[in-house]
Amino acid sequence: MTQMVRVHNFVVSSDGFGAGEGQSLERPFGHADPSTMFAWAGATASWPNRTEPGGTRGLDDYLVRDFHRNIGAEIMGSNKFSPHRGPWADTSWQGWWGEEPPFHTPVLVMTHHERPSFTLSDTTFHFVGGEPDTVLQRAREVADGKDVRLGGGANTIRQFLDADLVDTLHVAVAPVELGAGSRLWVSPQDLLDRYHCDVVPSSSGVVHHLFWRR
Repeated sequence: MTQMVRVHNFVVSSDGFGAGEGQSLERPFGHADPSTMFAWAGATASWPNRTEPGGTRGLDDYLVRDFHRNIGAEIMGSNKFSPHRGPWADTSWQGWWGEEPPFHTPVLVMTHHERPSFTLSDTTFHFVGGEPDTVLQRAREVADGKDVRLGGGANTIRQFLDADLVDTLHVAVAPVELGAGSRLWVSPQDLLDRYHCDVVPSSSGVVHHLFWRR
């Protein structure tokens, strides 16, 4: 079975940014407000951090549940893992997610500054350099025959798109403008030379763009 490279539930603003400017420990998404960007997912019945019963069903909920389907490894950029820039002064930082990260697979962090792997719960983080095709080969090796999820941020997804390595792409466009930041696209039509696309508005206010290879 072919191992696919999939992007799931990646959220961008209406002007195409996946995160704002000025990322810091206190603001992982820079000047973007994650409570607005991710409100559609957090409202679903299947949102993993839900602490109360209830939640919405329908398309949004289906896409949240589909996040983990047949995923054997995740690739993320270094700024999804950390706000740090440059060489690691120390290795005490272990991500934004606490002792139980939400990935439940090996995670390959693309970085120019490698550091030793570590494990939290059922997630092992590996820090790897190289071009997208090299990192993808490493991810496939640890994915146990399953698909590889490309987790972001926008710059990392763009690198894999430009290298023609992405098989399917789900982007949720939130009804907010950021004006600047980490850009995924100028327009979703940028990808229509290589992908089919269904555009599905949701009652939550986001518009889901579902791409698959031509």
